Amino acid sequence: MFIDVHCHLEMLGDVEKIIDNAREKGVGKIVAAGTDVKTNRFALEKSEKYEEIECVLGIYPDDALKMTDSDIDKEIEFIRENREKILGIGEVGMDFKNTLDEKGRKRREEIFRKFVSLALDLNVPLIIHSREAERECVGILESMGAKKVVMHSFFGDMDLVKKIMKNGWSLSIPTCCVKTDWFWGVIDFVDLSLLLCETDSPYMHPEGRKARKKNEPANVVASYGKISEIKKLDLRDVEKVIEGNYKALFGI
Repeated sequence: MFIDVHCHLEMLGDVEKIIDNAREKGVGKIVAAGTDVKTNRFALEKSEKYEEIECVLGIYPDDALKMTDSDIDKEIEFIRENREKILGIGEVGMDFKNTLDEKGRKRREEIFRKFVSLALDLNVPLIIHSREAERECVGILESMGAKKVVMHSFFGDMDLVKKIMKNGWSLSIPTCCVKTDWFWGVIDFVDLSLLLCETDSPYMHPEGRKARKKNEPANVVASYGKISEIKKLDLRDVEKVIEGNYKALFGI
């Protein structure tokens, strides 16, 4: 089966329609990523209702800045309480796009370390957001001894990609790879055993911004297709290997 390892289900509208569309394309699993208190509960609820949906819970870096330590700790406790119902911790990480001052960066790092510690304690994978903080995220993950990691829509340089490979972490290839040539080099360079596929729905549409429509899990097949093309492998072989990668990482 095809697998969308990262999407924002709460932003896509009719969940049953989204699942039907995915099923028609052979997409058997959809991993909904929480980004705050509300969406964590949405993702958890849908994962309990629909067989096709799994979830990871976390706090998006920008949302985390709006929360007090007490609020964050309460959400961490909620995640702990639901350990048996989730696949991992995400979407978490750091984002320096709109944070230039040292105080803001230190706060982001402090929060990120809390979630890395949580994932290590629970022995589950981390799904990492690292926009314009790629080097810092990789450094923290290495320093804390993280072993189960998915670098989501990673745009760091190839030296960092090499570090990711050395650590045995996974990279999830978004559907925008059809148009975004940065990912072509990553796909070519990284061993298939370390690749996963995602839509990041409703973002990262295969047709790019010109599509002017929401991405959705059914489109994850486009990522598989680009991997198949670049690696010169049969699509079904790519599908099987990535399904194995997913199951091995998440202990399924």
